[in-house]
Order: sequence, then C-alpha cells, then structure tokens
Amino acid sequence: MNLNEIREKRQKCFGWKDNKVRKAIVDHLPHVTNIEFTLDDTIEITSSTISEQDREKIYQSALGLRPWRKGPFNVFGTFIDTEWKSFVKYNLLRPHFDLKDKIVGDIGCNNGYYLFKMLEDKPKRLVGFDPSALCKMQFDFMNHFIKADIGFELLGVEHLPFYEHKFDVLFCLGVLYHRGDPVGTLKELYNSLNKNGELILDTFMIDGDGPYALTPGKTYSKIPNIYFVPTIKALQNWCEKAKFSSFEVLEVKQTDLFEQRRTDWILGESLGDFLDPQNPNLTVEGYPAPKRVYIKVKK
Repeated sequence: MNLNEIREKRQKCFGWKDNKVRKAIVDHLPHVTNIEFTLDDTIEITSSTISEQDREKIYQSALGLRPWRKGPFNVFGTFIDTEWKSFVKYNLLRPHFDLKDKIVGDIGCNNGYYLFKMLEDKPKRLVGFDPSALCKMQFDFMNHFIKADIGFELLGVEHLPFYEHKFDVLFCLGVLYHRGDPVGTLKELYNSLNKNGELILDTFMIDGDGPYALTPGKTYSKIPNIYFVPTIKALQNWCEKAKFSSFEVLEVKQTDLFEQRRTDWILGESLGDFLDPQNPNLTVEGYPAPKRVYIKVKK
C-alpha cells in the first residue's frame, strides 16, 4: 500500500465545494500575538492584545466550521460548546496511561481535542489519524494558534500497518463498532505497536456473561454504521484472537446527557434524540442504550 498516493488523493477533498469554503476560513485566520493556552477540561486560548475585530472574525470562523463534536474549546472568548464533553472520557482514562517520551497515536482523533490534552504528558511524538476533512480543518483552526508539533493524517486504522513507524501507545476511542471486521481491526492495531506497546480502546457494549454480540439492523441509536456491540467477554475473545497478551477493563459507563447532548454548535440531533422517550435505557430502535467499556491491552 502506497500511503503517499493515498495522502495525495485525500488532499483533493479540500477542493470540493463545501470544503473549499471551510479551508478558506482556516487559511485566512488572523495572526494573533501574545498567545497563551491552557489544557484544562476546556482547552482555552487567550491573548492580552487581540483586537475586537479579530475576536469577531474568529467567532465567525468557528461557526463556519460546524458541527463541532469533540471539545469544548474557548478561543479568545468564543466558547465552542461541543456535542461531547470530551474531558469526561479523558479524565476517566488519564490515570491509566503514561505518555512521557512515548510515540503516541490517536485513531479516529476527530478534531484533535485528546491530542492537545496529551501535550501535558510530553510525549516524544503525537500523531492523529482521521479521514474527515472537516476534522482536519477544525484541528488546523485550533493549531493555528496553539502551534503544537502534532501530526494529523487523513488516514484510517486500515492504513496503520503500512505507516512509516510503529507506536508505543495507541488510542482507539469510539471506532471499533464502525468496523465490519473487529478482529481484523484489532490485529491492525496490534501490528502497529512496538514491542510491549499498549492500546487503550473504548467501544459500545451490551451486558451479558456470554461471548456474544448484538448485530443491529439499519441503525443503532440512529447511527447507521454500527456492526457489532459485544459483551465484555466477546471483546476479550476478540483481543485474544488478535494476539494481545493482556486484557484490563478500566471502566464501564452508560453515556448520559451530561457527556453528550445537543448544542448550537452541532446543527443536528444528539443523544437525547437517539433514546426512547419513554425509557432512556433503550434506543429509539429498542436496543439497550449506549454503554461503553474502556479497556487497556498490551502487545
């Protein structure tokens, strides 16, 4: 597989009509001096010298890059109230990894919220993977001001085994249920790790003691491309088939309306629209409501 050919092909998507408009937004962001940023639950960028004209331009630019899924961010007073309060997941996982001097990859990184947060750990290298042009442009919007040394590849998990280097730690959050071959995906992740490397993963799950999985119909929680929702035992079996040497459950958590909800920054529906209005423990299709298991496995 020639990744450079794939990269060149993916770059062409920025010439598509809607993407062309959005890319122009990012390409013409104002230059702001005296920038400071903090990596708290809300990633915040400030400046003591920014003009009101530039504040307004940045606000309008951020609106032009909707929908914003992962965050939140505060950019010179523009609070981007994203669909997900991503710090809930990050803070849950934070005690379970050490990234200092590690080569780290985030698969399905969206706009890079987690990557920016990981800067605190001083990793050797950070690379995000996401084929979405909008996610790349939101990342570029933020990094125009933060100027972090983070790589962003318009590639997916299927490209990892052919990547130019391997990783010490991989994050794969909210991706596995979108893959028609979960064991094959886990093998790709395994083969992309250095010796003794770690994978931190979360995926939808269903309750049950047996090694089985829900196979939804056309949609699950109104999401069309959900293939398998396993029990923890089934997920463990998948990881063993992929040759991981350990399996540690970090947390099990049902998604709630604090963590995921509709805001003015997403232009559409969210979790509250995906659940049975009479029973929030069920999806609108009648399946168990979204619950996630967070695991760590080692090569």
